Amino acid sequence: MKRVRCPKCERYVIFDENRYKEGQNLVFECPNCGKQFSIRIGVSKLNNIQREENLLEKTENNKYGYIVVIENVFHYKQIIPLNLGENVIGRHMKGSGINCPIETNDPSIDITHCSITVKYDKNGSLKYILKDGPSNTGTFVDNDILGNKECRIIKNGSLFTIGATSIILHTTEENSK
Repeated sequence: MKRVRCPKCERYVIFDENRYKEGQNLVFECPNCGKQFSIRIGVSKLNNIQREENLLEKTENNKYGYIVVIENVFHYKQIIPLNLGENVIGRHMKGSGINCPIETNDPSIDITHCSITVKYDKNGSLKYILKDGPSNTGTFVDNDILGNKECRIIKNGSLFTIGATSIILHTTEENSK
């Protein structure tokens, strides 16, 4: 299955690329906004390699860590770098202003679902604090649901779930506690 993004509303349209030949032009109508747009089947391998290299570079050079959104039925694996301060995590929506958007069709993820605050503690080590949005479906850490605006300190390798999506925190080991 492949996905293409609508140029108007930025929602994804998913289709089976195996039904078409390379070089074939396809016309889509976005089910969300009605915009018609076309694509040509066949992706440049060079673009995919460059995209993966840019993603690796972004995460390796980020001294505050990153989160990995695990691939599931609603979206593909994503790596999102974290910044010092509040990192608001939620469903990607054009103009929402969140700084850690997840590109997904998962209706159980709110636009501002939860946040990870990255800050230094009194010893100079990085501390990661996960806080629920408040969200409609909750934020789960270690099979416990966080209450509205409840906070929990998380560490490298912590797994948390929002909606039907699992996320893993990766910190910079030498700076985090």
